[in-house]
Amino acid sequence: MRVFGWDVTKALKFKKRPAASVGASAIGAPGSNGYIREPFTGAWQKNQALSTRDGMLASSAVFSCVDLISSDVSKLRIKYVKLTDGVWLESSAPRFTSVLRKPNHYQTRQQFVKAWVASKLTHGNTYVLLNRNSMGGIVSMDVLNPKYVVPLVAPDGSIFYQVTMSPLMVTPLETFVVPARDIIHDRGITSWHPLVGMTPIAACAGSAVLASSITNNSAAFFSNAARPSGVLSAPGAISEPTAQRLKKQMDEYSGMGAGGTLVAGDGLVYNPMTMTGSDAQTVEHLQWTAQDVARCFHVPGHKIGLDTGSRTANSSAIYEAMYYSDCLQAYLEAIELLLDDAFGVPDTVGFKFDTSGLMRMDEAAMLSANAQSVGAGIMAPNEARARQGLPPMPGGDTPYMQQQNYALSALAARKLPDEAPAPNGAREQEEPETEPTQEEEQTTVDE
Repeated sequence: MRVFGWDVTKALKFKKRPAASVGASAIGAPGSNGYIREPFTGAWQKNQALSTRDGMLASSAVFSCVDLISSDVSKLRIKYVKLTDGVWLESSAPRFTSVLRKPNHYQTRQQFVKAWVASKLTHGNTYVLLNRNSMGGIVSMDVLNPKYVVPLVAPDGSIFYQVTMSPLMVTPLETFVVPARDIIHDRGITSWHPLVGMTPIAACAGSAVLASSITNNSAAFFSNAARPSGVLSAPGAISEPTAQRLKKQMDEYSGMGAGGTLVAGDGLVYNPMTMTGSDAQTVEHLQWTAQDVARCFHVPGHKIGLDTGSRTANSSAIYEAMYYSDCLQAYLEAIELLLDDAFGVPDTVGFKFDTSGLMRMDEAAMLSANAQSVGAGIMAPNEARARQGLPPMPGGDTPYMQQQNYALSALAARKLPDEAPAPNGAREQEEPETEPTQEEEQTTVDE
């Protein structure tokens, strides 16, 4: 039934029922419990497999990319807009804006959006549970743990979601099934099934494991006073008690006891067994792993502390525009479209992110853009003042243009003269010289 252009349906409360009751087959398993996830074949046998995807966040590059993208998206305000005269203008509708302002009782709008994006980045899928009132309106939204949500597909193609954990619970609950209309499912690249997204971590897991191994080895290396393990050798045979005594003395001057003076006799010679720190090129390897991770997340290197060497203050706006188009825009567009579908809004209204928050810290770029917009008559002075957080001024609600500017239609409608007058000098040159007639000559003689 439609009332004033809106679809009004009766709210259907989902029941706690097993997946078998809807005759649906599961796509994957909740949390993939019992399975070993390897960044590459054989990593488990080499002790290079991380137990969970969350373990990948131990890599500083992975954590920086996930935190950067989710933070930048969450700091942007979500606007409810309406199409007016071909332009999307911000409007007000408490039915939608109140839920976006406070999605649930334990998260703010910023925390909710950050959890949404972080779940998509780390697991490839984000599941948002929609809680409705008796009229079918959305009253709250909860980001679910993707480890405990499984998509279900019925024989007739209907989609359901099997949920085994509440957002605030730490232990699994009784499994219940939710219809697709009550779940917002945002997903990454769907490489093997349309309902299962892939995280960028799948492409950079090898680099994350390598960085973790380098960090762990470096920690063990420098905890031994930056001196690798070695062998004490003597020119001749020594007794077992003497060997134990010399080893104990050597251990006392390594690690926390580094810097002391070791007195060794019997012609002992210390031979290191591993490479030095300069030979291992630890910093170069770590930088390469960070660059590989940033490439998979489409994050510019300078955003996570990598020195590119080509970024200057004058090119900051260009780099920000590249970061928006190459990385953030896809996440913003996905959230906007999913919110439009979840709330069932008509084509003439919708949700848009206020991307001006990306330029909030670049004061010089913001002032320059506002000045050019006002000078070109694109924005009214009060609109530019509002972007700077300043109150409106009287007479500033109308865009202004300079007086000498004319519309093209006005210039085309001008009445042109039939023939433009020529300059005096040009007329004199154009007049031909004629010889005087016989009568003119007679008149001149008589005078």
